[in-house]
Order: sequence, then C-alpha cells, then structure tokens
Amino acid sequence: MNDPNQTIQPDAQMDLRGTPCPINFVRTKLRLEQLAPGAVLEVWLDPGEPVEQVPDSLAMEGYLIEQVENRTDYFALKVRRPLANSLD
Repeated sequence: MNDPNQTIQPDAQMDLRGTPCPINFVRTKLRLEQLAPGAVLEVWLDPGEPVEQVPDSLAMEGYLIEQVENRTDYFALKVRRPLANSLD
C-alpha cells in the first residue's frame, strides 16, 4: 500500500455521485478498460453502499485499489489498471 501522505495523481477522473449500485461499478470498470495499463482513475462515490461495494468489486476483478479518501460529502477512490494483461 502507498504512503497515505503521498498524493497519487490520477490520469482520469469520474464523478459518480448519485449513481446507484451496480451501475457505478459497471461505469468505473468500462472507463478503466479505456485507460492504458498502469493508469490511475479517480472515481467520486457516495458514502454507504457505493464506497463499500465498488472498491471490493474492482479488487475482485483484478484492479488495484490505491487509495480511498474521505472528502466529507463523498469518497475519492483511486484505482489503477494493472500493467499485466491479467483481466482477459
């Protein structure tokens, strides 16, 4: 896991606040598939079910959860597309 004080600069960003499960997971996964291997996507998620479900679901799919940051009204999830082509 990375140093929590280190800021990871995302390559792309998505605001999925107000998007219900599992649509937020599906949209996140589709966006990650468009990014280059090793790229980081920052996703803004609502508290509760979205931030509880989406990181776990992505991890089970082989994506690397870099950081989950509580930003008061929402959570900023930083997830990295793996370098290896292990998702196929």
